[in-house]
Amino acid sequence: MHALARFFIRRPVGSAMLAAAIVLAGLLALRLLPVAPLPRVDFPVIQVRASLPGASPESMASTVAAPLERALGSIAGVTSIRSSSNQGSTGVTLQFDLNRDIDDAAREVQAAINAVRGQLPSGMVGNPSFVKVNPSQAPIMALALSSPRLPPSALYDNASTVLAQKLAQVAGVGEVTVDGSSLPAVRVQVQPQALAHRGLSLDDVRRAIADANAWRPVGAVERDASRWQIALPAPLRTAADFSALVVRNEGGALVRLSDVAEVSDSVENRYTAGYHNNRPAVVLLVSRRPGANIVQTVDAIHAQLPQLRALLPADTQLSVVMDRSPGIRATLREGRFTLVLSCLLVMAVVWAFLGSLRTALIPALALPVSLVGALAAMWWLGFSLNNLSVMALIVAAGLVVDDAIVVLENIQRHLERARAALAATGRREIGRRTVWRAAFTGAGEVGFTLLAMNGALIVVFVSTLFMGGVVERLFREFSLTLVAAMLISLAVSVTLTPALCAHGLPAGPRTRAPGPLARLIAT
Repeated sequence: MHALARFFIRRPVGSAMLAAAIVLAGLLALRLLPVAPLPRVDFPVIQVRASLPGASPESMASTVAAPLERALGSIAGVTSIRSSSNQGSTGVTLQFDLNRDIDDAAREVQAAINAVRGQLPSGMVGNPSFVKVNPSQAPIMALALSSPRLPPSALYDNASTVLAQKLAQVAGVGEVTVDGSSLPAVRVQVQPQALAHRGLSLDDVRRAIADANAWRPVGAVERDASRWQIALPAPLRTAADFSALVVRNEGGALVRLSDVAEVSDSVENRYTAGYHNNRPAVVLLVSRRPGANIVQTVDAIHAQLPQLRALLPADTQLSVVMDRSPGIRATLREGRFTLVLSCLLVMAVVWAFLGSLRTALIPALALPVSLVGALAAMWWLGFSLNNLSVMALIVAAGLVVDDAIVVLENIQRHLERARAALAATGRREIGRRTVWRAAFTGAGEVGFTLLAMNGALIVVFVSTLFMGGVVERLFREFSLTLVAAMLISLAVSVTLTPALCAHGLPAGPRTRAPGPLARLIAT
């Protein structure tokens, strides 16, 4: 410490360049740091989904959910299994240990699904599928699409084919989920009595509908000098098209689909609906990609809204119903205000004790260098600006100034001793070289004290990293941000602070009395 202090005292430009480099790195990192309400905590969760059309919730639970739970429960690292069975579908949610790699867990889930496939009902349309879920990636914005004229199915079609695709291209957007309705579909409700009266079965109706929309090769028929082009009719789209579909033709007696069933225009899923201001609406949930800046992503979406509204029908309204950025902005604004206020209060207390504004500026300059430098460490560690990391900087404002005060006070003690020794000889000017000697002597003497102070604080805050679980993940950024600020403060206290003392403290006689707080304590 003594040699390091001597080096920078003799080369004040070097200490100034080091401080400037720390500040510039912190300011650059401030522009690159993502913004979030809380630190990113990833929960390894996988959701398995399976469907069996027509099966009751009881059948889904006993024939699909139970075999899946037995197979998936044997995977290592599973902490909880939850299943939910509905009409024709079931979902099994697996939560793994926080230290479990989600990709390895996904491979084991796929292997378990393949192994249990033989125990599942044969009528399933396909194998069960799974998706990786991160509960911490909550939607950052919700948009509602409504219209007084268009049905929800048409709104859903516009939202899924136009809006969702455009929003997914915005920088920072990770996923866009459309809910509140489903794609248009034709619903056929067969009447069993009408089928029995005409001697038809459900399979006859199914075959007629499937054959009507079958895609067959288009060709030509030739006979002698004649040639006929064969073209398929347009696929059936609406209920009116399906109503005229011929189910059976016997001797000219046509049985159409409308004779044995009620055909209506509907949606694929009748059990989902959305409303906005007492009007049917489709909701688009926008989630950010991992590491993206929420505020910048929301601003980019707001900038795209006029273009998105221009792509919609004239009477369609696209409204923002949920936006997480105002709360985040307000929280960070309050955090910045509190941080600035704490720095000003620390400087005021130092000035009140020392009684000299010139002397109080030395720890005041060391304080922002340490806090701004901590931003560079946050970016290097992959952290974000959130409530806990900003709170760590606020707490650090009262801790990092201690290093500069300890160095400053010890240097002041040596200067006062030198002034007292010269006063006995009648001399009042101690000289700049004496100030330099007091600076590197005072900084060298408290080197071990600084290491002990910061080491004790670092051990206290680093201990949270050994707690494990969600607490450790949540407070990791808080503790490491504090540690980074204290380490930078330690470096600044043995480089910049002695140099500022050597070239900023007055070499003449002491003309100012101690500060009011110092006089109050002395009495």
